[in-house]
Formats: sequence, structure tokens, C-alpha cells
Amino acid sequence: MSAQPARAYLGIGEVLIRLQDEFPDVSVSKIRFLESEGLIEPARSPSGYRRFDEADVERLRYILTAQRDEYLPLRVIKERLLPPVAPDGGGDRAGTTRGARVSLSRRELLAAAGIDEQQLAELETFALIRRVGRAYGPDALQVASAAAALGRYGVEARHLRAVRAAVEREMSFIEQVVAPTLRQRKPEAREQAGRTAREIAALTMRVHGALIEAALAEAGFRGDGLAPPSAGYANPAGGASA
Repeated sequence: MSAQPARAYLGIGEVLIRLQDEFPDVSVSKIRFLESEGLIEPARSPSGYRRFDEADVERLRYILTAQRDEYLPLRVIKERLLPPVAPDGGGDRAGTTRGARVSLSRRELLAAAGIDEQQLAELETFALIRRVGRAYGPDALQVASAAAALGRYGVEARHLRAVRAAVEREMSFIEQVVAPTLRQRKPEAREQAGRTAREIAALTMRVHGALIEAALAEAGFRGDGLAPPSAGYANPAGGASA
């Protein structure tokens, strides 16, 4: 009896099983949404069922990783996934988007961060996220994504008010330091003040991280340093999720 040939495609449920260990929040509706946004294009069977090949699965894995680890909005991920432009066009189009300031619609922010309308409304109520006109900046995506992860530990938007208050105090301190530079009448004064403010902010963040690390050690929670967001999160139900 001859062996049955291996299928060259997967159904959407099989793709879900493939990805769920690495991306616990992925769902059938999320995959369908990514398709509706034009990020993936699985083939269709004559009866209309989606057929995913290995390239489709790897594309999905890249999209989900970029959302989770880099907090990228879908429009930037989509551009990164485009094929390189012709040699005379200056190389990979993705390079032009890296470091660029992007804006997101409300729908894009909800989908990219994996939160719902109520969660976003709470983040806005406590001034953790603010709109610029009708759009949201990359800072909103970072806050929303972190808040979604913190929610798995039972942390709500109201608990983050202390973080917002600490930021406002630090900003007040930075403004005091650069105030003399801003009062100068030289045309380059504002640019110089901006550079100084960012340098001070980076240094205060280093101090903050070191003090948190010391406090964790003092409380008996020793380890090898603070884990970056991409390292995953502990599963409140027990165990760890990658």
C-alpha cells in the first residue's frame, strides 16, 4: 500500500495550532483581520477554504513577531514585507520606514496592540494615551501593548497613574535643567535644548532601571537583569509563555 503524499497546504485551524505556542494571543479572527488588511494572501480551495503554505506561515510569524517585539503598526509591517525596489530606487523600501514617525487610526491601534475599546478608553481616561487630532502616535502603541501585557497580571490602567505621575515629575525636572538654554536668543538654542533634554531623559531612565533592579534584589527577587518585553511574559495560570 503506497504512502499518502503529504499535503502542501494547511487549513487556518492548523496554522493556529502551529503559532499558538509562540503567540498565545493569536486567533482565527486575528489571522482573518491580517488577510483583510492585505498582509497575507493565502490561496483558496475551489470551495473557498483558505490554504496556507509554509511561506504563508513564516510570513504570519514575521508579522506577529514585529507586532509583539517592535510594536510596529500594520502599515509599517506591510511596507517591510514588500519586495525590494529596483536597484536604482535606493534599495529596500523598508529602510525608509525605520525610525519614521508613524500614525495609526483607532482601529489600527486596537488591532496592533491587541486591546479592546474599553481598555483603550481607560488608558485615555488616565492620560496614558493621547490622540494627536484623530490619530495615535507610536508612543500610544507602545503604551497600549505594554498595558495589554500587564493586564495578564491583573494590572489595570488605573494602577499605572503612578507611572504617569513619575513621568510628569521627571519632565518637570528636565525642563528646569534646559530652561537657561531655551532663554538664549541664539537660533540653535531650541535644538541644543532638545538634545540635552533627550540625553538627560536617557540617563534618568538608566538610573530608574538600576534602582528598580536594586529594589528587586533587596526584596529577594534576584535574577540576571530586567527582561526585555520580547522575552515573553509569565503566565499567571502557571508556567511561562514564550
